Amino acid sequence: MTYQTMHWQGDSTGTLWMIDQTLLPNEFLEIECATLESIWEAIKVLRVRGAPAIGVAAAYGVVTGLRAHRDVDRAAFDAQLQTVTSYLASSRPTAVNLFWALDRMGAVASQSAGVPPADMHDRLFAEAKAIALEDREMCKAIGRHGSELLGDGTGVLTHCNAGGLATAGDGTALSVMFAAAAAGKSIHVFADETRPLLQGARLTAWELQQRKIPVTVICDNMAAQVMKEGRIQAVVTGADRIAANGDAANKIGTYGVAVLAKAHNIPFYVAAPSSTFDLSLSHGDQIPIELRDREEIANGFGRKTVPDNVGVYNPAFDVTPAELISAIVTERGIIRQPTTAAIAEHLA
Repeated sequence: MTYQTMHWQGDSTGTLWMIDQTLLPNEFLEIECATLESIWEAIKVLRVRGAPAIGVAAAYGVVTGLRAHRDVDRAAFDAQLQTVTSYLASSRPTAVNLFWALDRMGAVASQSAGVPPADMHDRLFAEAKAIALEDREMCKAIGRHGSELLGDGTGVLTHCNAGGLATAGDGTALSVMFAAAAAGKSIHVFADETRPLLQGARLTAWELQQRKIPVTVICDNMAAQVMKEGRIQAVVTGADRIAANGDAANKIGTYGVAVLAKAHNIPFYVAAPSSTFDLSLSHGDQIPIELRDREEIANGFGRKTVPDNVGVYNPAFDVTPAELISAIVTERGIIRQPTTAAIAEHLA
């Protein structure tokens, strides 16, 4: 990779830097997130986005939020930790990696009750770095396993962005394509533009261009026609939360793509780390769906496209039923025809 979605500069009292993804592809800018509030805002407004990347940002957010509490007593430190994690958890409700990372940071503190605050803060910093490193390794493994599903000459459709910009490494869905290309396979990627924030057009196309992988951007409503023309042999997307039965939440529009893939007998694959599974939810109807601001549709990118006083419905995600998913690829391997039993066995 020639870019890092985010990186920490300094020791445990340092700061988090990240690419401001709201500016791509017109401008490549790394911003410093020196406060807890700036990290919360970056997650909320999608300066950083993608479930794994949100998890890493949240872990570093905990370190940032506790930076000024190294010299307090342990009770005050623990109280601040609870305040910080609750605050970060309020940024986005659907991406389970956010809560997974916050729970993991909290568990480190709970298991070290007698450790002084300064040392505890250093341990939390080490845990945040470990989460980022593990994510990079998981991305590599997902790519290695998933590339087996793509043959030479495959046309691949993807929706939204599940690349390096969405993780601390090579991505989830895009890591499959990166690995296939690295193995010498000739692939051509079709990227849905992904309304209303155009993550596919702005981010996925940019990443693939950086890697010199052929990519064509299509409007979301062109997917059926492109499939009908025989240009697509596989669909690969990421996921923000996967229920115990394999129902998978991803960027709004993914469900429609899965339905179209089924109608055209095209395999539909989901690539995600094992941390994306939420086994507390038996099925996808229980996944909370984030509703975002009217202005993202009505005044997207500063141009009014909806008359004033007209209602707008703007769910950020939808849920693809497991029966439409041909396989789920994780860092542990491939779950073919996912079911509750198959997923439990895979994660055991």
